[in-house]
Amino acid sequence: MPKRKDPTVDSEDEGSSGSDVDIVNVDFEFFAPKPIDYLALKRLLNQLFQSDAQSFQIHDLADLILSQPLLGSTVKGDGEESDPYAFLTVLNLNVHKASMLNAKDHPSIKALVSYLLTKSTGTPSAHTTLQQLIGTDALGSSHHVGLILGERFVNMPVEVIPPMYRMLADEIEWANEDDEPYNFSHYVILSRLYRLSSADVASLNEEADAEAMSAASPKPKKKKKRKSVKSTEDEESFKPGTFSFHLEDDVICKVSTLTLDYDFSNRQPRGEDGGESLGLEMAGRLMVVPAEKLKDLVALMAEEYPLPS
Repeated sequence: MPKRKDPTVDSEDEGSSGSDVDIVNVDFEFFAPKPIDYLALKRLLNQLFQSDAQSFQIHDLADLILSQPLLGSTVKGDGEESDPYAFLTVLNLNVHKASMLNAKDHPSIKALVSYLLTKSTGTPSAHTTLQQLIGTDALGSSHHVGLILGERFVNMPVEVIPPMYRMLADEIEWANEDDEPYNFSHYVILSRLYRLSSADVASLNEEADAEAMSAASPKPKKKKKRKSVKSTEDEESFKPGTFSFHLEDDVICKVSTLTLDYDFSNRQPRGEDGGESLGLEMAGRLMVVPAEKLKDLVALMAEEYPLPS
C-alpha cells in the first residue's frame, strides 16, 4: 500500500494544434523503498553524484537505502511495482562508522565521507565544521549525524518534495520513539547546482529569442498559464551566476548553518553527460542543517511550494 496518495498535480502541456493548453492530471503516490527499486535508485544516485558517482560504490549505497524500508520514500506514478521518479532518505553516518575502519562494511559511506572532507579542504571554516561532524573522531561520538540523500527526475514538480520531507521528519520521530538510532544532532544534505557564465547567458538568451520568433504565428494563441512556482524557465532572461539545480535547495539554504559548493572531480565536457544537465556546468552542494531546524524546514517548504489547489 502507498504511504500516502497525493492530491492530483496539474501539469501543463500545449496541445498539438498550438492553440490550446491541455491540462494533464497525474497522481503521484508515495511508497517505502523496496527491492524492486534497486536499479532506479542506482540511476538516481548516479544522477545526484554526476561524473563523480564512480568514486563511490553506488550499488552498496542503494543496498544500504533499501536495508531500512521504514525510513524514506519513493514517488511513483504507475503503481507500487513501477520505477520511482524520486526518492528521499536519511542514513546514520555514525551507525555505519565501521566503514571508516573496515573496508568490508559499507565502503560507499567510507568513500563518501572521505570525499566530502576532501572537498572542504579549500574552505578552512567549512572543513573544520565537517571534521567536527563527520571526521573519524566525530563519527565515534554520541552526537549522530544523518546524511539526507534525495534526487528526482528533472521534469518532476517541486511540489512533491515538501510531503517527502514531512514524511521523513515523521518517520524519524517515530523511529526515535521505538529507540531506533535516528536521534541526530545535524543533517548533511547533498544536492547539485549549476553555473552560468556571461557566454552561457548570451547563448541561452539568443536561443530563447530564436525560439520565440519561430513560435510566432499570425493566428493568436491562448496564453499559457504561468505555474505558481517560479523556476529558471519562468525568467524573462538568464543571468550569470551560481544557481540551485533543485528549487527546494534555496529553502534549505535558509535554515542551513553551512553551505559548501564544490566542483566535481571528474567533470565531463558539457553535453557529454547524457543530456541530464542540459549542457550546463554542474557542481555539487553540501548543506548542514541542525536537527532542531528540520520541522522549520518542512514548514518553509510547504509554504513555498504548496500543493496545487
